Amino acid sequence: MMMMQQLQDSPNQKNSLFNAMNRFIGAVNNMDQTILLPSMLRDVPLEEEKQLASLKVDEDEGDMYSYYQLLKSIRQDMEWGVRCAAADERCKESMKVTRTSSSASTASSSSSSDEDEEEEEEDADLEKQFQYHLVGLQGVLSKLTLQANTLTRRYTKEIGIAGWGQ
Repeated sequence: MMMMQQLQDSPNQKNSLFNAMNRFIGAVNNMDQTILLPSMLRDVPLEEEKQLASLKVDEDEGDMYSYYQLLKSIRQDMEWGVRCAAADERCKESMKVTRTSSSASTASSSSSSDEDEEEEEEDADLEKQFQYHLVGLQGVLSKLTLQANTLTRRYTKEIGIAGWGQ
């Protein structure tokens, strides 16, 4: 089992991506250790939990068990990388498009000064893009952490051990 170094939440690091990831993974690990019988989550409706209702799953899968599985799957993707098994062809295709467009822009940029300026603008935009996606990722991780904690509390409430171990 891979050990993740726990970061202290200092005022400067409180909003770091690493801390957001650690909080989410910790919440899912706690959920996984608390929920000893995940099958008990089947047929437990979601309508009582507003936090869980915001996480969309297939319409047919509207019980807490599907959320439990989804949160565990997201944790696994974060720890081991995104799986491309089901969408392997799409992943390969998107990689080809990305490689082709980046190599084409590299080859043609040497012949034109206009394209050099365009590439510099694209590089400047990379920082803005990174900041935009970082803020979005941290927001999503915060919501997922809240949902994992909510699911854990709801499970303990359903089986009658609310307040246990706190």
